[in-house]
Amino acid sequence: MSADESILDLVQLAHVELLTPDLDGSVDFFSRLMGMSISEHRTGSVYLRGYEDPYHHSLKLTAAGAAGLGHIGFRVRSPQALERRVRAIEATGYGRGWIDGDAGHGRAYQFDTPAGHRWELIWDVDYYRAADADRSAMKNRPSRRPDHGIPTRRIDHFNLTAPDVAATRDFLRDTLGFMEREAVVADDNPEITIASWLSVTNLSHDLALVPEGGRAGRLHHVCFYNGTNESLFDFADLCRENGIRIEHGPGRHAIGKTTFLYAMEPGGNRIEVVGDPGALIFDPTHSTVKWKASELGIAAVWTGSEFPPSFWQYATPDEALTHLDAAVA
Repeated sequence: MSADESILDLVQLAHVELLTPDLDGSVDFFSRLMGMSISEHRTGSVYLRGYEDPYHHSLKLTAAGAAGLGHIGFRVRSPQALERRVRAIEATGYGRGWIDGDAGHGRAYQFDTPAGHRWELIWDVDYYRAADADRSAMKNRPSRRPDHGIPTRRIDHFNLTAPDVAATRDFLRDTLGFMEREAVVADDNPEITIASWLSVTNLSHDLALVPEGGRAGRLHHVCFYNGTNESLFDFADLCRENGIRIEHGPGRHAIGKTTFLYAMEPGGNRIEVVGDPGALIFDPTHSTVKWKASELGIAAVWTGSEFPPSFWQYATPDEALTHLDAAVA
């Protein structure tokens, strides 16, 4: 591959594993309120999917002593693409090795990012096969639209904290082929990256990286797509009626252009719901949109009120964060 040719081996976010100290409460939240269907139960874990997620699951919930991230799973383009990325990862020293697989997918190669998050790459997957009662007349939809919850269409993206955003961004870009779509940079030096939004798809971001000074491997939030802005208000109603804390929203980001609502699921993980898919990027020579740190206010919230302090201070596992707003001041 030539130096100026993009790495196109990763194709989509396949699944996220969340750790939860309240497995029953988390399952109820995602299945009843968010309208996700349960694909499988295994000892200590429950697997769920949105009604337009194509695979066995997009969310794995695992019982644990504290909330947080278990792992991130990305699917690659081919078996050959998987081998290419494994070689590239092993050359960095961050590889952990192969596992036999899990519910819904075959063998996977696991590794850690420089920020301490566990990832895996997969090729062999089980596609969701709907039972007759769950089959949709819309033949390009994997299953019938649920009649409860908002409901969730598909997993969208995730946001991680990183002690060194630039180092993690560089690893994801140079080793896995992520493209940096937008960034927050220092006012006096646009080469100093404070936060980064990256994707391997046409979405404005498949993941975001925000700074912290605490421990590695923490999760800011996982996001799910629902397809309409009205769904954010419906979800807010459901949260209020069921005692779920709404952290912020509905509102709209300038970065990514998505509408949003943030809530805390019973296990303690922050969940974002988006209605408008936001920016879609088709330009192969798209340049990173850079926001100065002093512009963070409008970059983070284009419409709506400012984020509460908890948004900048809380990640899972829950320990004191270095405030993002302090880091970019």
